[in-house]
Amino acid sequence: MKAKILVTLLVACSSLTAFAEPITTQEVEAAQIAWGDGIVKIGKSKKPREAAIDHIDQFYGFDRGAVLFKPTLASADQFRGTKKEALSYFIGQDMEEDKGFALAPYTKVRWENEGIIIDGDSALAMGNYYFTDKTGKEVKVEYSFGYVKDKDGNLKINLHHSSLPYNPK
Repeated sequence: MKAKILVTLLVACSSLTAFAEPITTQEVEAAQIAWGDGIVKIGKSKKPREAAIDHIDQFYGFDRGAVLFKPTLASADQFRGTKKEALSYFIGQDMEEDKGFALAPYTKVRWENEGIIIDGDSALAMGNYYFTDKTGKEVKVEYSFGYVKDKDGNLKINLHHSSLPYNPK
């Protein structure tokens, strides 16, 4: 009897995951563009706090589990594992080193993927993204992002690591 119940549970669980739609490269690329547009929107907003909260809610998976977030310009508190810490990084509020990265403002974010790895319901992307400021100057930043789907099929970031390229000088 126990064996029959176990087999039934295994079949039921495997059939649940069989209906989950895998992430596609196109979804990752669309999420990247939308994330960049969101950074630009925060910098232009008359209410940057609200725009940053919307951005975090739309793109990050803090409401569904752990998010590994290592932002570019963080050194004293390198890792931001909570929504509150991410918000501080984007608009500068709680941590002394945070000056509000997304308030620069930027006019554009351009992505160059080195590669995207799709593994069913998760994906990884790595490459360079370029933040254009109001003068037209681009700042190159290296990134690795991890994505998972939420219950509604939207991509959520569960890994975000950014850093400035190595400079031997």
